[in-house]
Amino acid sequence: MISKKNDEEIRLMEYAGKVCYDLLEAMEGFIVKGVTTKEINDYADKFIRSRDCIPSELGYEGYPASICTSINEEVVHGIPRDRKLKEGDIISLDVVASYKGYHADTARTYKVGKISKEKEELMIHTKEALYEGLSVIKEGAKLNDICEAIENVAKKYGYGVIQELTGHGIGKTMHEDPYIPNYSNEESKNITLEKGMTLAIEPMFSLKGRKVWLLEDDWTISTQDGSPAAHYEHTIVVTEEGYKILTGE
Repeated sequence: MISKKNDEEIRLMEYAGKVCYDLLEAMEGFIVKGVTTKEINDYADKFIRSRDCIPSELGYEGYPASICTSINEEVVHGIPRDRKLKEGDIISLDVVASYKGYHADTARTYKVGKISKEKEELMIHTKEALYEGLSVIKEGAKLNDICEAIENVAKKYGYGVIQELTGHGIGKTMHEDPYIPNYSNEESKNITLEKGMTLAIEPMFSLKGRKVWLLEDDWTISTQDGSPAAHYEHTIVVTEEGYKILTGE
């Protein structure tokens, strides 16, 4: 069953979302050549807690860090370590914060110094897919309208859509119903969006092949062909007229 949130619940999620947004904005200046993913994680943990929130990812099903840091061919769930960022890398940060028991989830891909044209375009178009998916959201629309809009962007540019990973509902727990694939599917055609639904929309594209595998750390998911991946995400609430981003300004 897909839950709908009342005004107070949405207010709590929006506060958590603003903390996540402010963190990702601060990271624009913090992510540079030579910084380690552990340093990024430690900064994020301190930042989230300083705003009276809890880093939701820490301890989730045993996950050992406060955020996910995925570099180049790593799609999601990269564990922060002593690895230093290099010129030309791209890194995706996935951040979830909880405020008074309500979660907000967001992600953004960053470049480290000068990156290749292919990586730059992958970032631009994955972000484009996020906003194309958001643009069709309104009460009465079908969930698959979002899925199809995201997939159409991937098809336009020839990117791989990571099918094993999806967006999701969110609220009192980090992952709620429904699953939201980044490609058209029959199940999503039967789900109608209603006012008050809170959803995490998150396209994940690879430059080439869509196939992924799980690395030996049992968390990091990487492209099988080694091609880079990008990841953008917002938590939103469905409104009568459209949607409101809860992880924005």
